[in-house]
Amino acid sequence: MSTEWRFLFICLFLHLLLFFSISESTHPQFPCITPTPTNIDYPFCNASLSISARAQSLVSLLTLSEKIEQLSDQAAAVPRLGIPAYEWWSEALHGIAINGPGVSFNGTVSSATSFPQVLLTAASFNRSLWFKIGSAIAVEGRAMYNVGQAGLTFWSPNINIFRDPRWGRGQETPGEDPMVASAYAVEFVRGFQGGNRKGSREISGAVGKKRVLRGDSDGDELMLSACCKHFTAYDLEKWGNFSRYSFNAVISNQDLEDTYQPPFRSCVQQGKASCLMCSYNSVNGVPACARQDLLQKARTDWGFKGYITSDCDAVATVYEYQQYVNSPEDAVADVLKAGTDINCGTYMLRHTQSAVDQGKVKEEDIDRALVNLFSVQMRLGLFDGDPANGLYGNLGPKDVCTEEHKTLALEAARQGIVLLKNDKFLPLSKSRISSLAIIGPLADQPLLGGGYTGIPCKTESLVEGLKTYVEKTSFAAGCLDVPCLSDNEFDEAVSIARKADVVVVVAGLDLSQETEDHDRDSLLLPGKQMALVSSVASAIQKPLVLVLTGGGPLDVSFAEEDPRIAGILWIGYPGEGGAKALAEIIFGDYNPGGRLPMTWYPESFTHVPMNDMNLRADPYRGYPGRTYRFYIGRRVYGFGHGLSYTNFAYKFISAPNKLNLLRSINTVSSKKILRQRREEVNYIHIEELDTCDSLRFHIQVSVTNVGDMDGSHVVILFSRVPKIVKGTPEKQLIGFSRVHTVSGRSTEARIMVDPCEHFSIANEEGKRIMPLGDHTIMLEDVVHSVLVEI
Repeated sequence: MSTEWRFLFICLFLHLLLFFSISESTHPQFPCITPTPTNIDYPFCNASLSISARAQSLVSLLTLSEKIEQLSDQAAAVPRLGIPAYEWWSEALHGIAINGPGVSFNGTVSSATSFPQVLLTAASFNRSLWFKIGSAIAVEGRAMYNVGQAGLTFWSPNINIFRDPRWGRGQETPGEDPMVASAYAVEFVRGFQGGNRKGSREISGAVGKKRVLRGDSDGDELMLSACCKHFTAYDLEKWGNFSRYSFNAVISNQDLEDTYQPPFRSCVQQGKASCLMCSYNSVNGVPACARQDLLQKARTDWGFKGYITSDCDAVATVYEYQQYVNSPEDAVADVLKAGTDINCGTYMLRHTQSAVDQGKVKEEDIDRALVNLFSVQMRLGLFDGDPANGLYGNLGPKDVCTEEHKTLALEAARQGIVLLKNDKFLPLSKSRISSLAIIGPLADQPLLGGGYTGIPCKTESLVEGLKTYVEKTSFAAGCLDVPCLSDNEFDEAVSIARKADVVVVVAGLDLSQETEDHDRDSLLLPGKQMALVSSVASAIQKPLVLVLTGGGPLDVSFAEEDPRIAGILWIGYPGEGGAKALAEIIFGDYNPGGRLPMTWYPESFTHVPMNDMNLRADPYRGYPGRTYRFYIGRRVYGFGHGLSYTNFAYKFISAPNKLNLLRSINTVSSKKILRQRREEVNYIHIEELDTCDSLRFHIQVSVTNVGDMDGSHVVILFSRVPKIVKGTPEKQLIGFSRVHTVSGRSTEARIMVDPCEHFSIANEEGKRIMPLGDHTIMLEDVVHSVLVEI
């Protein structure tokens, strides 16, 4: 062979070697792949065995050092068994996110659909929308996994209660109400894990065809694994001298039972989540990841089947920050024995062996954790051979950023945006407006995504969105940035405002003001933003529209009371469809129907200590309470507030007038009650009821659109229970439904009421009771009374 041919041959060989090297690096490696002889004969590769048997078989084959190397989010490979390394940490809060080492956009897939931040999506009060978003994100996550750019275990959603308006991560949650947070958790998780809403074995997938599941939504198989976090009572980042890493959340049994725990209970029991994440904070003096009673309650009482991960370095904080134990080994021992299975970070990798050597950790403690971990991986199909041959093997780049998903992101923004104020000014007339001025430092930003965002399929600023309606559109930032520490740019803003037919001012928050590890001190608009809005309003001879961004509630009383500000819209962090959605609403192509999922408090609320976890008001110490259920102070806007371009009238069509519990009470309690005078009994313990199923009933309501514009509308039902125990809520949500209405016509909504859940409250001991007497059901200003008796 000549030198020239030899050179060409070597070049070709190196090229092919590089090609196959790249191909291997961009595709995940899997155990149990035929015909690799390394592991194919092991029982853990036998898909005909139960998940439990396979997981236990695998664990039994590992050495102690190999076991310990699995106790991190960066689980090590076990080459002798043909098991590759695995990264547990990926994020998908409102789309595949860049947070976490499990996801990469440096590959075939360079972007993913960016849905609105969770708080805005929650404002839609639309269960089916929440499910569809979870399902769409799952399709994109599995598609990215198939090309080696994501894992299969995602640490989402965040279902903590938005307890304090200053919390930097409230934007990530479904809001302040435990029923809404629970419903969101159930729908998102079921959609994300490949489940269904109706119980059928066949569901329509976001890839435009049916996804046929080998099991049902309650079975073992998972499309992806969802993780409900942060368990529990986590809602403080850094406020004053308090930090999330060392904060001790002191919580009454009453608050724990009826507010902090319900979203997690629903996430496990109805949503069938395969992961829980324990939080940094302590709960009543014990670090959450070491609270054996709470972690085991999830498994024994709620039926949790999955793994429990710590928040990142939350095992380290048990010793390093909270000083709950005397050594790193004690921290590892406490969390493993409590039920934490894996540590995000390296703390267990570094200290478990010495904990074993010191007799503080037994190998069976590690085995239990590994069985939980490997069981979830097996449910995901990681030990069933090459997933390219599996149920989701056909998913790939073509299934990411599809038109269907982008349309869903737009629809989510449309449904979530809330019209807070409208002095008959909106919607704007497309034909009568020839010029538009848009002011605000966020108005020209390409994406308002919020925390835990990925790289969107497309970007469009609010200016660009509005310009599609009015070609002659001018923009001025007004402030250099969101903190707005100077008024040097006010003059330019006022100048363009004076020349325009209509002015839109965009103000509010971004991640410089609220984010992970950063809480706010004030509820007012940052810096000189309020002055910017007022300066523009006073300089022009026409009304203006104020658009508010961000998750945290804002005290915009000045704007609500100013007649020159004719319309106010809250858009949260609307994701990649936000600009188009806002423009459609402002110009009347979409009728807003979003409702606030949290209370907007006045600035005076900042005098309430953020570290006070009590929800119930205590007038004796000047404590106003928290959330609409218990807060007794002034509101800027209440929970559920949201206007429409049309008006509605309501009527109860069918609802019971009386509910008798006697036949549902168990025999022992029934005899005890009969021995008492009935007038002496004013409540029933829920645990005294044999069954709740027979007590359920439906309420049928009529919603009449009495305006002249079609649009969707959220029907919200509240109940007010008899105040027979201390700490009874002022009112509580019992049901909601989003319906489409047509001008001049009536639409009916049917809402199921479970008295054991919706008519009950927690007493001071944290036990659920159902008060006897008149329960008032409220639909806006229409009420209906149900007498609960024995």
